[in-house]
Amino acid sequence: MYPAMMTWDMPTLLIMFLLGLVASTFGAVVGLGGGVIIVPALLLLGPSMLGMDIDTTLAVGVSLGSLAFTSLASALTFVKEGKVDLRSALFFSLSSGPMSLVGASMTALFDPDDFRKAFGYFMLFMVVLLLFRSRIKPYQGQWRYVRTYADAAAGLQREYGFSALPALLIGGAVGLISGLLGIGGGVLLIPAMLLLFRFPPHIASATSMAVIFVSALFGSGMHLIRGEWDWLLVLALAPGSLLGGWLGARVSRRIGSTALIRIMCAALLLFAGRMIIT
Repeated sequence: MYPAMMTWDMPTLLIMFLLGLVASTFGAVVGLGGGVIIVPALLLLGPSMLGMDIDTTLAVGVSLGSLAFTSLASALTFVKEGKVDLRSALFFSLSSGPMSLVGASMTALFDPDDFRKAFGYFMLFMVVLLLFRSRIKPYQGQWRYVRTYADAAAGLQREYGFSALPALLIGGAVGLISGLLGIGGGVLLIPAMLLLFRFPPHIASATSMAVIFVSALFGSGMHLIRGEWDWLLVLALAPGSLLGGWLGARVSRRIGSTALIRIMCAALLLFAGRMIIT
């Protein structure tokens, strides 16, 4: 389905390593995964650097393969630091994994340009919600599963929580987006965690990476089965993705909650512009 002959030399391998490193480091810091950087980069670098045309389906499949390495490294680091809410991650993953299979099987059915633009506008809406979240009346209902965390800045114990059905629905949407676009799904999951379930930002970004790992694993498997895959590209990105996933998780611990939200908003705005314009 795709040309087997590619141009591989030391400069090319270095560029692929740096691409995986930059995308995964940034993605791990904000909890988005990094696929929004890898997919367009592959589409642009294919003809000039690799000697092959990379279409959307192949770029999405390779991006999900890279995200599996990124999210694995960062999630394990976050787990060791006690930042991952494993119960929440489990509920989201129960639906995100299977729906990632569905999304991956649908990638070739949609016009990529129209879908990217529509999703770009959705991302802009998420930015507005995050920027004005302090003015948005928080959800007052009681979640079935309630968790507590210590807000060191305020010196208080705060609560967040979730119920099974909302978590499964959001997880399913995250998986569908992940498999379809190869972007991980954190762009939808993190705003939902912050605004609906009242997750603290650091726990939201850490838990998001655990969910992204499941989605990336299922989605990349489906793209592999469908032939929308290239082992050389995935393995060339893997070292940088592993290092970046670990590095991003380490860097995020030095960033305050307010700064982390601002970085998330800036990232969403940047990626929304890229998806709308290209």
